[in-house]
Amino acid sequence: MARSLLAEFNRQMRRAAREAERSRRDADRRYKAAVRSSEQASREAERARHRQAKGKEVERKQQARTRDAEKKQLEKQAAAAQVAARQAQVEERNFELQEIYTDIDTLLEATLGVDDYVDLDTLRVVVAHPPFDRGALEHPMPPPQPLASPTKPVLNVPEPPTGLRALFGKKKYSLSLKRVEADYNEALLGWQKNVSLAEEEHIKALEVHARKELQRKSSLEEERSRYAKECEVREAEAADRNLALDKLVADLGYGVVEAVEEYVSIVLSNSVYPDHFPVYSDYEFDPEHAELRLKVHIPPPHQIPSVKAYKYNKSSDEITETSLTQKACKDRYAGAVNQVALRTLHEIFEADRRGIIQTVSLEVGTETIQPATGLQAYIPFIAVGSERSAFTAFDLSSVVPQATLEHLGAAISKNPYGLVPANTSGVRKT
Repeated sequence: MARSLLAEFNRQMRRAAREAERSRRDADRRYKAAVRSSEQASREAERARHRQAKGKEVERKQQARTRDAEKKQLEKQAAAAQVAARQAQVEERNFELQEIYTDIDTLLEATLGVDDYVDLDTLRVVVAHPPFDRGALEHPMPPPQPLASPTKPVLNVPEPPTGLRALFGKKKYSLSLKRVEADYNEALLGWQKNVSLAEEEHIKALEVHARKELQRKSSLEEERSRYAKECEVREAEAADRNLALDKLVADLGYGVVEAVEEYVSIVLSNSVYPDHFPVYSDYEFDPEHAELRLKVHIPPPHQIPSVKAYKYNKSSDEITETSLTQKACKDRYAGAVNQVALRTLHEIFEADRRGIIQTVSLEVGTETIQPATGLQAYIPFIAVGSERSAFTAFDLSSVVPQATLEHLGAAISKNPYGLVPANTSGVRKT
């Protein structure tokens, strides 16, 4: 199980690389489409400005017929825009179609510039913990600010009367003084009450703040504990994976069957085939003969496009397609089968620098409905065996794949596109 995790980890890395490459190509395609649209829009805008300038002159000369002319012109512009949009769709589809055919026609070439050896140490995991995601809890809550105290009232005693007013106004002054003192005492009581209320509100705010601070500290402790456990899990998973990797490296050095097969799994998972031409393999290693037996599964013929090109029919406003000739379809599929066979042999031998695998026994075929029985079956198209010393001497950049396979004594289907199986009798099969 641990080794399966290593292979899956490697597959995920390669899948991410494929997704990044696909995104780059999609972005490039969208950019080119945008450039085409922009250029078309610029041309339309220029024509529109020209028409507008011309229209003004026409309007001065032919005022009565302007509206009808403009209507016809707008209809013409709309029709032209529709044609341009359809033609852009055709161009996009043809571009994508050509990409698919280029990928299929260069299956062998795509691997020759790649070193298929896998340095297992590159699969070693170095844990990178994400930052603590509840950092806001680490900051204490600001305490409540005291409420502004109300202004204390001031006793403003009136000036006592002097002179004759002191003789005759004592009573009036005494009454006035009593009113001032009464008002002051009333204001003082109100002030004291307000001060008391403000202090009570502040105490309540302090109590609420204290409860929230306790809650924050408790939450912080829980989140830190959660984060620490997650880090421990990541560390443990990385340690297990690296331990499995150490065992794989050690076992591979001794040629242990399971280790060899696991390494082959990693090598084959590195082999990046196009999304529209998926390939997978079954394999087993025979240590007695130092032989790897492989059965490679490729897509059936009906999954490969047979469109030659897309065209736009202006009269019917439809996008139509023209089909490739039967010969072109047969040649492309047969070529892909041959390339997959050589590519697989090349990748296995190149990746095995230790020379643990001395011979590869290979079949390439597809799972599909068998024409003779109507039942799902595996149909072999190529069966070939090759020794390391013979195969690694070839210059695959200059070979004709079918000629190379014939040189190796391969059994080759006369018509894989027609699901005709190869005659594998007498050839070592998987």
